[in-house]
Amino acid sequence: MSKHADSIDAKVMQRIRSQGPGWVFTPTDFADLGSRTAVASALTRSKAAGSIRLLGRGLYDTPVVHPVLGLLWPAIESVAKALERKEGIRLQPSGVYAANLLGLSEQVPAQVVFLTDGATRTVKVGPTQISLKRTTPRNMAAGQLSAMLIQAFRSLGAANITPQRIARLRESLPAVERAKLLQDIALAPEWMRAHLREVARP
Repeated sequence: MSKHADSIDAKVMQRIRSQGPGWVFTPTDFADLGSRTAVASALTRSKAAGSIRLLGRGLYDTPVVHPVLGLLWPAIESVAKALERKEGIRLQPSGVYAANLLGLSEQVPAQVVFLTDGATRTVKVGPTQISLKRTTPRNMAAGQLSAMLIQAFRSLGAANITPQRIARLRESLPAVERAKLLQDIALAPEWMRAHLREVARP
């Protein structure tokens, strides 16, 4: 290996280690360290050495090993952030997954759905299938919490937005964040707005 390649490898691994175990990344995260070919070669060598794991096409992580469960798959949120950085897109949790993140459902979906302003496609990471579904600008216009709540409520349906679920949201979400819901309330369906006002009230 040349000194230049050795230097690229060292810089790539230094950045990976600085992020800590469980970080999900793509070659794009190292574009400032060298050419695409040089970075790809460095990642290939690191994978061969067992320092990193290839999750899918152009998607890697630093594996976390649990003392009982063994090798763990990365958090879906980490995969989503890596895809956003790589492709310059936005991803918004949707459906049952959004409800699960907010503590409104204990169901863990086998297929995780994100709305996106990018292309529709599917990404498989271990046992989980991540579905990216292109949507309208309106659905991506709300703030992160507002958009997640709108998608979660839509998934649960009007009949299942109970006082208990509203109370859980009011208890778990900071008052400052809840207040921001009112800024995006016009983006929610009419039937949902009273529920959002209830979550947002002081």
